[in-house]
Amino acid sequence: MSTARDAASQGKALAPAKKATRTPSRVAAPRKAKPLGIQDYLQKILTSRVYDVAIETPLDEAKALSRRLGHTVYLKREDKQPVFSFKLRGAYNKMAQLSKAQLAKGVICASAGNHAQGVAMGARRLGCQATIVMPTTTPQVKIDAVRHFGGSNVQIELVGESYSDAALHAKALEQKKGMTFVHPFDDPDVIAGQGTVAMEILRQHAGPIDAVFVAIGGGGLISGVAAYIKAVRPEIKVIGVQMSDSDAMAKSVKAGKRVTLADVGLFSDGTAVKLVGEETMRLTRELVDEFVIVNTDAVCAAIKDIYQDTRSIVEPAGALGVAAVKQYAQRHGGQGKTYVAINCGANMNFDRLRFVAERAEVGEEREALMAVTIPEERGSFKRFCETIGPRSVTEFNYRISHEGQAHVFVGLSTSQKGESKKITKLFETQGFDTVDLTHDELAKTHIRHMVGGRSSLAEGERLYSFIFPERPGALMTFLSTLPPGWNISLFHYRNQGADYGRILVGLQVPKAEVKSIKPFLSGQGYAYVDETNNPVYRLFLR
Repeated sequence: MSTARDAASQGKALAPAKKATRTPSRVAAPRKAKPLGIQDYLQKILTSRVYDVAIETPLDEAKALSRRLGHTVYLKREDKQPVFSFKLRGAYNKMAQLSKAQLAKGVICASAGNHAQGVAMGARRLGCQATIVMPTTTPQVKIDAVRHFGGSNVQIELVGESYSDAALHAKALEQKKGMTFVHPFDDPDVIAGQGTVAMEILRQHAGPIDAVFVAIGGGGLISGVAAYIKAVRPEIKVIGVQMSDSDAMAKSVKAGKRVTLADVGLFSDGTAVKLVGEETMRLTRELVDEFVIVNTDAVCAAIKDIYQDTRSIVEPAGALGVAAVKQYAQRHGGQGKTYVAINCGANMNFDRLRFVAERAEVGEEREALMAVTIPEERGSFKRFCETIGPRSVTEFNYRISHEGQAHVFVGLSTSQKGESKKITKLFETQGFDTVDLTHDELAKTHIRHMVGGRSSLAEGERLYSFIFPERPGALMTFLSTLPPGWNISLFHYRNQGADYGRILVGLQVPKAEVKSIKPFLSGQGYAYVDETNNPVYRLFLR
């Protein structure tokens, strides 16, 4: 890979202009415009007009994360922009360069949401009309925000499932109506606007910086950031971050040409781009030092890390930088480095937090998931609980289904990565066949919620729901006090992060001991409800 340091020291353009050639009729072919060099971009960044609408966001140290990693980690808080994203910078800078005649005809853009908000705010500020095409998968919070920032200056159209689909429709409208297309990333003015993020970082932290981690969708942010950093402080590494299911830029740079992805993952909708830009790929290929690829669980864990340090919730794309810092630090080891992660957006749908919270523990490997087979016989369940020992149980799902074997889906808190393998071996030494499901996508997404159903072996079953204090050992204490002749035919528990936990238990009790159920349960001191006659239970589990 050619380096930016060489390009900057020689004062040359990032890519040489091709020499003009002549056609067979001796008529000169049109001369291709000379690509902008690193100094050209430096000038455009320094003279951009982003601060008409944008603010200089803080560079905050993530103290808790820094202590855990042994490195100093700073967060560039682009989530604090008026539109909760860096996209405002590039969108407005592009629109501010347009002539009055161009503004009079209006502008059009395609966006997964954040760029659209920047265009909407710019349209209202500059007094022009804007048509904004967004994918149908765009979170409602972003659609509502576009309407809020643009008001009557904005018309929204929802088309396709990704940015690329929306862009095709927007381009067709551009030609039809004569509007100016405001590209979300593949435009020098947009790139220059995004580059002001790096300008602020270097001004805010004059000391050593080892690497800056930047999320990549179409490449506008990393192109601007890399152009400024490599022109001013080329010793700083610029590291691009992509989702494992939306890595068009990494694949394109490796192939040496733009690669179109057939599909992109939609969890990180802000970076769900099938085809990167021509100019952004040129800059990224020349200036970016390396790439880090992260997955959904790692991003969920990073969202939690950012919340713990800032009490702010970023969207998945906004957490890519932190997820990469953690992965990079683990891979390279050492201590005392200084890393900067750009929190590039915070337009998160509240409903998505349920999924994020559930996957964050797995992403950080603070939870081990496993399927354990135990003999369907008296006493084996208690022996299984004793094997778990003092570990906190995060989930417990079981439904009687076989006369000889019981299959239990269990989640356990862990303190370090790789611990699930040790727990698996511990269960196996006790004679319990165990499958480690910690990294099984099907188990994490679906099976954990589907354990159960009707069973012909659940004859005489009584169902009870409990509420108990969420403290270490409380669940195992309850289980260990059950009379030895009582059989557990159903069990469901999931740690929800609240002060009180909820359990659903199916009990098969000998007829002679039925009268002792109520005194026993009341003596436990936990609030409970007899759900045996609940119609939902009878419809789906009885």
